[in-house]
Amino acid sequence: MRRVRYTLSIAGKLLQPMPKLLSSLLLGLSVLSASAWSASPGDIRQSGFVYCVNGVMNTFNPQLASGGLAVDTLSAQLYDRLLDVDPYTYRLIPELAESWEVRDNGATYRFHLRHKVAFQKTAWFTPSRPLNADDVVFSFSRIFDRHHPWHNVSGGNYPYFDSLQFADSVQSIKKLNNDTVEIRLNSPDASFLWHLATHYAPVMSAEYADQLTRLDRQEQMDQLPVGTGPFMLSEYRAGQYIRLARNPDYWKGVPRMPQVVIDMGAGGTGRLSKLLTGECDVLAYPAASQLSILRDDPRLRLTLRPGMNIAYLAFNTRKPPLDRPAVRQALALAINNERLMESIYYGTAETAASILPRASWAYDNNAHITPYNPQKAREQLKALGIENLHLTLWVPSSSQSWNPSPLKTAELIQADMAQIGVRVTIVQVEGRFQEARLMEMNHDLTLTGWATDSNDPDSFFRPLLSCAAIRSQTNYAHWCDPAFDSVLHKALLSQQLASRIEQYDEAQRILAEQLPVLPLASSLRLQAYRHDIEGLVLSPFGNASFAGVHRNPREETTP
Repeated sequence: MRRVRYTLSIAGKLLQPMPKLLSSLLLGLSVLSASAWSASPGDIRQSGFVYCVNGVMNTFNPQLASGGLAVDTLSAQLYDRLLDVDPYTYRLIPELAESWEVRDNGATYRFHLRHKVAFQKTAWFTPSRPLNADDVVFSFSRIFDRHHPWHNVSGGNYPYFDSLQFADSVQSIKKLNNDTVEIRLNSPDASFLWHLATHYAPVMSAEYADQLTRLDRQEQMDQLPVGTGPFMLSEYRAGQYIRLARNPDYWKGVPRMPQVVIDMGAGGTGRLSKLLTGECDVLAYPAASQLSILRDDPRLRLTLRPGMNIAYLAFNTRKPPLDRPAVRQALALAINNERLMESIYYGTAETAASILPRASWAYDNNAHITPYNPQKAREQLKALGIENLHLTLWVPSSSQSWNPSPLKTAELIQADMAQIGVRVTIVQVEGRFQEARLMEMNHDLTLTGWATDSNDPDSFFRPLLSCAAIRSQTNYAHWCDPAFDSVLHKALLSQQLASRIEQYDEAQRILAEQLPVLPLASSLRLQAYRHDIEGLVLSPFGNASFAGVHRNPREETTP
């Protein structure tokens, strides 16, 4: 293989050549060849598998992300959390914390850590000790303590936790001994454990952080990851692929496959073609329109599971005339939900009546789907004095777990709005660019969604619709209602499910009246894969670990 000189790039930015770092990278990372990995698929098939997904990488640290590959795919491979969620029972289970205690009616949480958990040994870091309480204190102090020396590294924005206002609600994070950490809150929060079980809450190495502080290279932690997970970063080529090598010291046992390639290089039918030709072993989020092809091919398998996700249309409530609930209600009447289900989801989703998926224990069974009534929409807009309305609709260009075809969805909404005399211009945006532009508040509508690896309803309400979520760039509606926030706060004060359900019913009633966002669909999670791939777990809460994935040695079935 011809070898070429290279510089590792992260999120499209070149890491500056630094003698010690660069030499260690060249020693530890596989040198990129002049051709892409797919030029020799046989090698991959012998030693690993290829996971094809459409997405953009902005960081390898899920703490800094608001979704996307870092959270949905990579976090479960690179890192572990204190707690996990069982994908079948939807219950909290131990991960890095062997056990935990809830004290002071939910205001104090004590975690007892697992012993002999090794951090990954990479080209850029060699650990001298196993995981201990210092790592947990560092990981969460960086997020919750605004005065922590690492808080502002890489921008100081932690979208998921910022939207929950944990920097204001966490009183202290203390190491009681090497194996025990205690987190005290200013007031009880019944959702706290669930938030720590999300992929936004990985435990990182304090020793690695200390090394980078001495070298004054703190941002490297978010570019060259070190975790305790089953796989570690081996190669990354921006916009094309990520190669992961198995962690031989993984505390749950050595992963079955030596490597995994995350292929980001093709979208839409290109990814389907790669699956059919064997260049991809797994196709994440296939389009619902492709289901007939996937089902009819004997070389393929298809997994469908209920998902904790919601696709919705957000109104920019800070911009006239969308600042008026009556206008938002009128526009909602124009959207043909039944056609969206038929044309986008092909039976793999249900029309949403609430921002909560039906699978949530707090879902309001009395919630009503907004009816399709374009005649009434026209009449209401006329009564409100709204004429010649021109709106911009911002939409992500790539498929999402909650919406396999965002652009097509936007075009259907555009056509629906035209029927009531509202002109809609579609603007395609992606990744961090989308978030930055949405925060400028120039848009009128945005087609977006949310998926969480938590079964607690707080993981939907506060990140999407709280006042704090405007600052954390996850509240695309820019809607702030103190009464709504108060209801959410009350729901956290009790450990009793019945009490919390009562508050969340009230929250859903407020949303139905004010309609800052229009829920569209809650979709099944889909995953297609080659028939010889086994051990792949599809979780409703985001991607599970690839540690148990392996290839059955039997010969492939011919089509």
